[in-house]
Amino acid sequence: MYRDHTVGVVITAYNEEELVGDVIDSIPSFVDEVYAVDDCSTDNTWAEITEHVAVAPTDIPSFPVPDGGHRPESRIVPIRHEQNRGVGGAIKSGFREALDSGVDIVAVMDGDGQMDPDQLDRLLDPIVEGRASYAKGNRLAKRSHMASMSWFRLLGNVLLTILTRIASGYWRMRDPQNGYNAIDTTTLDRIPLSQLHDRYGFRNDVLIRLSAEGVTIADVAMPAVYGEEESGIHYTAFVPRMSWLLLGRFLWRLRAELRRNWLLSPSASESVSLLAGLVITARLRTRKRTPSWVAWLGTALSGLLIVFTMIEDRYANDGTITIEEDE
Repeated sequence: MYRDHTVGVVITAYNEEELVGDVIDSIPSFVDEVYAVDDCSTDNTWAEITEHVAVAPTDIPSFPVPDGGHRPESRIVPIRHEQNRGVGGAIKSGFREALDSGVDIVAVMDGDGQMDPDQLDRLLDPIVEGRASYAKGNRLAKRSHMASMSWFRLLGNVLLTILTRIASGYWRMRDPQNGYNAIDTTTLDRIPLSQLHDRYGFRNDVLIRLSAEGVTIADVAMPAVYGEEESGIHYTAFVPRMSWLLLGRFLWRLRAELRRNWLLSPSASESVSLLAGLVITARLRTRKRTPSWVAWLGTALSGLLIVFTMIEDRYANDGTITIEEDE
C-alpha cells in the first residue's frame, strides 16, 4: 500500500526471458499486486514468470480481503495469452485483472527493464494527492534525459508528441509513447477497454479517451533508460500509420465532446470550424472546372479554419500538469 492507496502494477512481456524476472524482482514492496502478462512469447518468458510466482513472498498485509473472499497466495498474478495481442492487448488484460482485484491505482511497466522502479512513487504522488487521475513519464523534459536516446528515436517521439497533442488536446503533454504510467481505477473503469487500440497506438488512444472525459493528467519528468533491448517501434512505418489513427481519433474526440456539452463547450465552435474546412476542401476536390485561383483560395480558407480549430482547442484544453525531476 502506498500512502493509504492499494497499488497494482501491470508488467507486459513478449520474449523477455532474460529480463522479465529482474523486472518482477525490482517492483517496490509497497505494491500490492503485480499482473505479469506473457503476450504469447515464443521463448521461456512464461517459465520465468511462473518461477517467480512460486518463490514470491506470501505475506501481503496491506491488500484488502473482499467479503467472502480470500487473500491471494502471492502478490504476482500470472496471465498468459494463447495468441499475441500486442502491447495494448497485454495492458488491457492487466487492467481488467486490476479492476477485478479492486486496487485503487494501477501502473504499467514494460518487461524489458527500461523503466526505473524507483520512479514509481513519483507517478503515484499526483494521483494520491488528487492533482491528476493519470500520470505518465516524460523523457523529453530535459536535454540530459534524452542523452541516451538516438536521434532517430528522438525525432520520432517529437513528431508523435505534436500529433498526439493535436489529437488529444493535452497541449503541454510530451512523450506520448512513454509506457511508464499510472491511473486511478475509478477513472480506468470509465474507459471502454475493448474499443482501444491493441498495438503501440494504445497509449495515444488512452490519452485521447481521457481528454474526452475531461481528465487531468500529469507529465512526470524522468530520464530515459535504455539497455541492450531495441525498441519494437519502427518509426518510418509507425509514424505515418499513427498519423491516420490520430486523425480519426481527433475527429472522434471533437464529436464526443460536442455531444456531451453542445454550445457549453468550446468544442462546438471547433467542430463547426473543422467541418467547414473539410466541406470546402471536399467540394473543391470534386468540382473539375473550378478556377485555379478559387481552388487555391478555398484550400487556404479550409486550412485556416482547421488551424483555427487547433488553436482554439489548445486554449480551451488545459488538462496537463507538469512535474519536474526535483519535485
